[in-house]
Amino acid sequence: MGFWEHVEELRGTIIKSIVAFLVFAILIGIFAVEFNQALLWPLHHVAKDYPDMETKLGTLSIMEVFNMIIMMCVFGGLTLAAPFILFFIAQFVAPALTPREMKAVLPMCVSALFLFLLGAAFSFFLLMPSTIRVSTELMIAFELENRWTAGNYFNTLTWLVVGAGGVFEFPLVVILLVWLGILSTAFLRKYRRHAIVVIFVISAIVTPTPDPITQTIFAGPLYALYEIAILVSTRVEKKRASNLAA
Repeated sequence: MGFWEHVEELRGTIIKSIVAFLVFAILIGIFAVEFNQALLWPLHHVAKDYPDMETKLGTLSIMEVFNMIIMMCVFGGLTLAAPFILFFIAQFVAPALTPREMKAVLPMCVSALFLFLLGAAFSFFLLMPSTIRVSTELMIAFELENRWTAGNYFNTLTWLVVGAGGVFEFPLVVILLVWLGILSTAFLRKYRRHAIVVIFVISAIVTPTPDPITQTIFAGPLYALYEIAILVSTRVEKKRASNLAA
């Protein structure tokens, strides 16, 4: 294929990705009320333990409800369209890859999608409820009134879900660096304690509350993923060594 043919293929890939995103974004917009109720699950789940807790969110401006709907459509559409977008990108890149590279890229793409969804689900079902619970307990202790707005709630939810999904991708970065020969498993094991400190720093950045409970809840799975990355990297190193020997 010539240069312009590649450009045409890239154009088709971009158009298909945009169409996939728009389809899901429009569907979310059509069923915005039902989608909103689903996203309020963490709040309603925690409210079961606090009978006097106010679960009706408010707004502080005329445009806040529109911003909330746009946020739901954009981030929801991107999340739901992500598997299709990855598939279209893989279709575009696949002809240029060798069989060996295909064997590495395909599992990497599937793992990237799985880890992002795992991080998003972890944040939605565990981290967000924990954040709401800690905040509620502090408000009760200081006798404060709950006046959360829809914008505040969905900004926090988006930050946690997207942030956790992105951070859960870090084992793939580690494995890729080992595969490229930039890092080694010996280095990863030697600086394990430093990695724990970095993980807690990342947890402090991603989690919106400064309490150690929420940060530890988030740091635990990250450290487990770090150890899994070391195990997988060990196999990658052995396979690379055997290929070089052959």
